[in-house]
Amino acid sequence: MKAILTTLVALTLLASCTAEHNPNLVVGELASDRHELTAEVSEPILSIAVSEGEVVVAGQELIGQDSARATARLAEAEAALAQHRARLDELVRGPRSEQITAARANVEGATQEFEFRQSELTRIKEIHARGLASPELLDRARAALDAAEANLKLRQAQLEERLAGTTLEELAQAEQAVKQAAARRDNAIIDIERHTLRAPVDGIVDSRLFELGERPAPGQPMVVMLSGAQPYARVYVPEPLRVRIAPGTRALIYIDGLDQAVDGQVRWVSSEAAFTPYYALTERDRGRLSYVAKIDIGETRQRLPDGVPVNVEFLID
Repeated sequence: MKAILTTLVALTLLASCTAEHNPNLVVGELASDRHELTAEVSEPILSIAVSEGEVVVAGQELIGQDSARATARLAEAEAALAQHRARLDELVRGPRSEQITAARANVEGATQEFEFRQSELTRIKEIHARGLASPELLDRARAALDAAEANLKLRQAQLEERLAGTTLEELAQAEQAVKQAAARRDNAIIDIERHTLRAPVDGIVDSRLFELGERPAPGQPMVVMLSGAQPYARVYVPEPLRVRIAPGTRALIYIDGLDQAVDGQVRWVSSEAAFTPYYALTERDRGRLSYVAKIDIGETRQRLPDGVPVNVEFLID
């Protein structure tokens, strides 16, 4: 705490002195955009591929969670997709010749049954007319003939269905079933991929919040990253300078610990004013509004640490 207070006092004094001699000079610190990488599933952590402070590139694996459950769901989805594809192939091919032969045989058998019931009814009618058969026997013969006729119509319709083949509606239903199963398979693949936490951008691992074996809740941060090959200088532009500062404005960045100034260029300036931060206040500037600005470092060098105090001189007339 004593060291922090000493640094803040030094920055305040420096800002006071420099502002009086160079109105284009502002103060700030090195900073990076933070990325909180959250867990999407509640599964145990099986692998940690990076350590805190390690430089990573976009797409690099950071943390791996147990994906056994998701792998089983993927296998189920792939089996369902294969089943629907086989059904579609069957409908596209149409009925088998054996099925058509069996349908014709069923029609022949139903025809013979119908002809037999017709002859049987005729014979019973003759016997009934001579008074040698009861009315119940005649009724049963008529019912048997009606049943044989209905069965014949059924078998003929089945044969016509086989001969007609697959309808357009059946094909459309089968195609949509295949698409639905493929979407479920793709979703299962995405679920497996989400069990591996990867770096979204180039940067540095700032902090790791879980260890091996722990089970984070969905939405809970697991890793905090600082993006970019270099931090940028985050400074506060006083109101009198705001109209002269725009994206692309060149600047010199004086970083504590470096002997030479570093070239920089304004990336962004806030359009909304904020009160001057406590470490940039001077007696003259206290209470004035200022605007947050980000100045990119223009040199290729080893990554500088975040949080280091800087002075930025805007190269403007």
